[in-house]
Amino acid sequence: MKTASDKQGLGLLDATLIVSGSMIGSGIFIVSAEMARGVGSSGWLLLAWLLAGVITLLGALSYGELAGMMPKAGGQYVYIQKAFGKLTGFVYGWTVFTVIQTGVIAAVAVAFAKYTGQIFPFWNENHILLQLGSFTVSWAQVLAIVLIVFLTAVNTMGIEEGKWLQRLFTLSKMLAILGLVVAAFVIGGKTDYLHQNFENAFRATASAETSINWHSIGSLALLAAFGTAMVGSLFSSDAWNNVTFIAGEIRQPERNIPRSLFLGTLMVTVLYILANLAYLSVLPLQGTSLDSVESSGISHAPFGRVGTSAAQMMFGEPGVILMTILIMISTFGCNNGMILAGARLFSTMAKDGLFFNAAGKLNKNGVPANALWAQALWASVLCLSGSYGDLLKYCTFASLLFYMVTVAGLLRLRKTEPDMERPYKVIGYPVVPVLYLLLAGFVAASLMVFEWKNSGIGLGIVALGVPVYMLLKSKGV
Repeated sequence: MKTASDKQGLGLLDATLIVSGSMIGSGIFIVSAEMARGVGSSGWLLLAWLLAGVITLLGALSYGELAGMMPKAGGQYVYIQKAFGKLTGFVYGWTVFTVIQTGVIAAVAVAFAKYTGQIFPFWNENHILLQLGSFTVSWAQVLAIVLIVFLTAVNTMGIEEGKWLQRLFTLSKMLAILGLVVAAFVIGGKTDYLHQNFENAFRATASAETSINWHSIGSLALLAAFGTAMVGSLFSSDAWNNVTFIAGEIRQPERNIPRSLFLGTLMVTVLYILANLAYLSVLPLQGTSLDSVESSGISHAPFGRVGTSAAQMMFGEPGVILMTILIMISTFGCNNGMILAGARLFSTMAKDGLFFNAAGKLNKNGVPANALWAQALWASVLCLSGSYGDLLKYCTFASLLFYMVTVAGLLRLRKTEPDMERPYKVIGYPVVPVLYLLLAGFVAASLMVFEWKNSGIGLGIVALGVPVYMLLKSKGV
């Protein structure tokens, strides 16, 4: 029988690598293209990445206090339930299971498969295995499912196996990204692109995706473009909260979770800024034609693969293979962290009677294997549905909303539970949590105004959790 001390096999290093490893997927190598088309200048591009990092750090600092107060498996679900009750906690867990966690797992797995297909054409997304009318299944989707099943199987073997995979792949991709950044600065020093890109750092312009036609944009259009651009940088900085789901398996969670949240988010924020500076060192931000990788620039990088374009500029065709391998490593490690942590939330929900009972049971290796396989099953369905990309867009707003709800819960618990033990108190309270709510609220409001359709559908998915909860309650939950 596994004891509590046996389960707590993760230290500060492992917790920090879960934070950073879950954050770094494929986004940093792709989303800067769409962001650059929207804001059209290096200053606004970097500001969008910097603001996303600041928002993430403020959120992480706020979560640190909650993690110290409630060092239990389930993390954010537990915090929300404590602050706002069982219904709100369930709606959060419902959204995480239906799309936020499983949807990201599916999307990252498919990204892994797509890049694998660049080296091994058999796994190309255009290589169709099955077609029934408009419904198709590609070999890329099959490989994505195989990846999910493999990583799930590894994590059912015990926390040690998942821990070592996370260490290996997270450290590998962080060192590889740093290596590419250094190479870009060295090679970029021989070009004039960095200087050119910062000549008019805050001149706001925009261009379409399929044709290059830059035009100036006014203040209101810039506000809309900047708020929309933040979706890319925030999505790439998401999943930092996953470490809170696995609190029950971290040594001294009241100390190590707050530290890991700060260290992990800070490292990734710095790495993301450096990566974008590296892109700006070897490529023009604004594309001028679609004739070549260089003339396409960051804004119109082929298929949005900015990282691949930068590597090709530095190393030629071998750079494309190098970047492809790096992204495969990155997405592999990202998914391991997501799979490792996510199932712990669903296991906690099961113990509260809000998920199927078997998900709350531990296997002989002391891990919630049933919850892991339930997560894998639904993520695999999303891989096949073809709708995972839309679902991610719909729930970008919902995910941000629950971050805000959780930080608001910190303010509420300071009033309702003043005597609750707090091993760590957020620095600069109440400025830090309030500032987080203001900045995150700006992005959320921008999405509601300028991306109202996707945000509305996201809210609809969240709202659907209410009748589901009522149904469970009517059955005696």
